[in-house]
Amino acid sequence: MTAQPIIAVTGATGALGGSVARRLAERGLAQRLIVRNAERAPSLPGADVAEASYEDGEALVDALRGIETVFFVSGHEAADRESVHRSAVDAFRAAGVRRVVYTSFLGASPEASFTYARTHHATEEMIRGAGFQFVFLRPSFYLDYVADWADAEGVIRGPAGDGRIAWVAREDLAEAAAVVLSSGGHDGRTYDLTGGELLTMDETAARLTEATGTAYRFQNESIDQAYASRRQDFPGTPEWELDGWVGTYLAIARGEMAVATRSVEELTGHAPQGIADFYGR
Repeated sequence: MTAQPIIAVTGATGALGGSVARRLAERGLAQRLIVRNAERAPSLPGADVAEASYEDGEALVDALRGIETVFFVSGHEAADRESVHRSAVDAFRAAGVRRVVYTSFLGASPEASFTYARTHHATEEMIRGAGFQFVFLRPSFYLDYVADWADAEGVIRGPAGDGRIAWVAREDLAEAAAVVLSSGGHDGRTYDLTGGELLTMDETAARLTEATGTAYRFQNESIDQAYASRRQDFPGTPEWELDGWVGTYLAIARGEMAVATRSVEELTGHAPQGIADFYGR
């Protein structure tokens, strides 16, 4: 194990960053964990810890001195996430970082129905424009949260229609990221990371029911109904957040999530998890 880390993992106290950091430690790689609160950082062999946030450019530059590669976990969903990401990218460049591995989103585009995917596209363009070597990891929606889309009665509501999606497990994303960070030949690549099977929301609900023994069903909504139901259930929610919630279903309905690739298997050596694998364990 090298004494001086050349890889930094941001968001290391979170589920994704923490999982990636653990996998790098298992591979015997030195790393620097970039966290907001050092007391919450995981204790891992070969890892040192630095406190910084994306918004605090000066602290982030100091934290990244000597680092060549950053695993850049996207910031929390917020109205100003694009400016937060710009602050981080500027700090990466000022610190002399050479390579950025960024967790983007499937179908990232300025016209994406899922509004947060537009920010991911803008961030990818920032990274390209800054001159870094880069790898963009574009996961589908997380398999981990499918059941959480349902209400207390097990009903998943939204304007998804008959659109299809290949849900991806966050652990499969983390394993793929660890492979990219610890091996060569990936620079300049964009990996769409998905599950192996395209499902409608009706089929998703049926698979959840079968895997968990709890009854789930999907109820399609119009766009107006989706906004109205969420305003009723979550009063005071800002418009940008409502747009993001409703946009998740619109992306499915409009075919923007109808992508199933072999990238998880090609990177990790195993097939991606499905609903039965994840919820039936």
